[in-house]
Amino acid sequence: MGVQSKICGINSPEALGAALKGGARFIGFVFYPRSPRYVSPPLAAELTRMIPTGVRAVGLFVSPTDAVLDDIAGQVPLDYLQLHDDEPPERVTEIRRRFALPVIKAFRLATSADLDRVADYTAAADMLLFDAKPPESQTALPGGNGVPFDWGLLAGRSWPRPWMLSGGLTPENLAGAVKATGARLVDVSSGVEDRPGHKDVARIRAFLATAASL
Repeated sequence: MGVQSKICGINSPEALGAALKGGARFIGFVFYPRSPRYVSPPLAAELTRMIPTGVRAVGLFVSPTDAVLDDIAGQVPLDYLQLHDDEPPERVTEIRRRFALPVIKAFRLATSADLDRVADYTAAADMLLFDAKPPESQTALPGGNGVPFDWGLLAGRSWPRPWMLSGGLTPENLAGAVKATGARLVDVSSGVEDRPGHKDVARIRAFLATAASL
């Protein structure tokens, strides 16, 4: 069956077409204005109309207000909401109930201590996502920095929710990352770009072909 993939930061029909043709199961749209992968809600709505049944549209947000979520969810038919900041469990539960959509909660890892919080979220989130902790830089983004973390942190671990591996994945290192972590769901963004915010169709194809073979 292979490893299932999410291609995140989709913001063009060409990138979306490559992701769908390659077999991506999740398509991520970034609604964080500081990101080079930001997509406007009208364009995201247009792109979601190209997504077939069985492929899930995911909206990525960073500490969103209800007003932001109301606005975007009212324009874009999303299947999942991804929360990519330090939203507390109570806020995750509130968002999940208010919008009646499953939630993916991202965790940013550098050491094993960063996994201590995960148990507090397993009742609130529908899926967990493990990303690298951003570099200490004023220009670093909450995610999509192209930085991997120590995959050994996840070796042998399990949670009562499905989980997805992210953080610095590329077509070249994907097989090693899956072997080290046992991940069956993976997420890529900058690793399939030729410059920040611009997806490389050939790299999307290569990533998805590798995922399908694992």
